[in-house]
Amino acid sequence: MRELLPGVFTWPRFSERHGYDFNGTLVLHEGGNLCIDPVEPDPETLDQLAELGIARILITNRNHVRGANVVSERTRAPVAIHPADAAYARAQGAQLDSELAAGEQVGPFRVVGVPGKSPGEVALHDSARRILVVGDAVVGNPPARLSLLPDRVIDDSPTLRASLRRVLALDFDALVVGDGVAILADARDRLRELVAEFPRD
Repeated sequence: MRELLPGVFTWPRFSERHGYDFNGTLVLHEGGNLCIDPVEPDPETLDQLAELGIARILITNRNHVRGANVVSERTRAPVAIHPADAAYARAQGAQLDSELAAGEQVGPFRVVGVPGKSPGEVALHDSARRILVVGDAVVGNPPARLSLLPDRVIDDSPTLRASLRRVLALDFDALVVGDGVAILADARDRLRELVAEFPRD
């Protein structure tokens, strides 16, 4: 694992199909460590996660179950997802234990609804540290910039664009992404640049 920010670690799995990394994230917190969208860990990473301990695994959207079952089985951490994405995730084999609701506080994060790519997509906002963690709402590709996934995999593009316009009201400097490369400074400006390219809905 690599430390992106103090107490925020990541580990990648390269996607040949997409041409960039998918990322798992670990956030250390005194109230219990959080694992977000865990990609399949290698044995060494899985050992590290088990040694550090995981209080909860958070899935940001229906397509990011990834290695959650493996991490949960090893660490005994419960897995949470927004209820609107739960049925799809279960159909993909996810073992889910609880729900994530928009507005809920989980450790240092407030859960923020960002529907559009899927109805239950969420982001996680740490206002004190000005960190935003996203799943599929935006992609960190090309590096140092943000983009959207292709329209064909987005349920409702106008809704997603509206969600991202609302995200601009949040105060954040770092953006930790499930796909691509994290932006560790001036991330809100990078999102503003992306939003400025959107058509008027």
